[in-house]
Amino acid sequence: MEAPVFEDFDPAGGCRCAGCVQWRRTAPPPGRTRLGARHALAVAAAAGTVIGGVQLTPAAAAGQHEARPGEPAPGDDDVTPQGGTSALHGAPGQAAGAVSLTQQTALRTTTRAAIINRAKTWVAAKVPYSMDKYWNDGYRQDCSGFVSMAWDLPGNEWTGSLAAFGTRITKAQLQPGDILLFHNPSDPEKGSHVTIFGGWTDYTRNYYIAYEQTRPGTRKQSTPYAYWSNSAKYLAYRYKGVKAGSTSGAGTSTTKFPGAGSFGPGANNAYVTQLGRLLVERGGKRFYSQGPGPRWSDADRRATQAFQKAQGWSGADADGIPGPTTWSYLVAGKGKDIPAASKGASGAKGSSATKAPAFPGRAAFRPGASGAAVTKLGEQLVKKGFGKYYAQGPTPRWGEADRRAVEAFQRAQGWRGAAADGYPGPETWRRLFS
Repeated sequence: MEAPVFEDFDPAGGCRCAGCVQWRRTAPPPGRTRLGARHALAVAAAAGTVIGGVQLTPAAAAGQHEARPGEPAPGDDDVTPQGGTSALHGAPGQAAGAVSLTQQTALRTTTRAAIINRAKTWVAAKVPYSMDKYWNDGYRQDCSGFVSMAWDLPGNEWTGSLAAFGTRITKAQLQPGDILLFHNPSDPEKGSHVTIFGGWTDYTRNYYIAYEQTRPGTRKQSTPYAYWSNSAKYLAYRYKGVKAGSTSGAGTSTTKFPGAGSFGPGANNAYVTQLGRLLVERGGKRFYSQGPGPRWSDADRRATQAFQKAQGWSGADADGIPGPTTWSYLVAGKGKDIPAASKGASGAKGSSATKAPAFPGRAAFRPGASGAAVTKLGEQLVKKGFGKYYAQGPTPRWGEADRRAVEAFQRAQGWRGAAADGYPGPETWRRLFS
């Protein structure tokens, strides 16, 4: 049997056996260990190597599996071991030893855009994962060091201290630059992890763009909320020093009511999308056949009205157009959710309680036409929220006000060109009276 090779001084830095892992955690700063003690540590490391050949510890076993892209290694939650709290390494003016950074009261201010941009620098560099090494910016190359860097903290934090720099928020309040944190206090290195929230992938809010430091290196990818494993244990936090504003390209997201002009027929902006997403979260998904978008549609009106009625409101308070109160209820998660559709009702296509009258034909709506159908059309347009074009209300005679109101309704359906010429056809009529 060939004798094992013993290193004369320090064990190899990449060794993952139990003895070497313990040695790296307990070793004093370089240059202060006596020669005899270093030889003793070398023997202990070698002994750990021999013992490790019989039964691998979880830390060593982790290296025996190759995880599929985007997923933890099979049967192993400990994919992101981390270091503790420490000062930045190698930065001018920084102390060499660990400091209690959570005791500092002055927080650096930053923006969401700056947080995401800093995270992107590590993604671009593909910084290798390590709980023992530090990148050229002084931050430790593990998950908590990555967040410390992105949040521009004065030193390296860990999952047990990051929460002190943030404020707890809900899923509905998440914005780019916030974090999703799981800290396991009973065994901090087992399963503990943290990611940076980069925005939702779509209106369902089931997946988000995660920036994270994990094996083999920094990555950005679509991730199920809140994570691949231990999802229910993750908590959302917002950095206390973040200033108001949104990331470029991340879309507009606000808790302040953007104004009545942002909603209603003809509106086309990011606030309409935000409204739709909030309504979907409160039970309004059935009203959207393709998901919320920036252009105001009848789906937005009906979903808003359903939410308003769920609060017990009626009349002008439940007209389907969000005001400051409706908006505050949605963004703060207050009030009651939209109840499930009753049997026989179709949210996406409207209720069948009132059957649409038969379409009278295109000739009833040509220039110069006059009749009860024109009045009925105008009254329904007003009811749906498209009545601003009528100076004195609908009349039996077809006019430019009718055409403009119909055109606005058609455009609210997402139609363009000849499909939104202001003259009602069978489909316009059906949708208008649905």
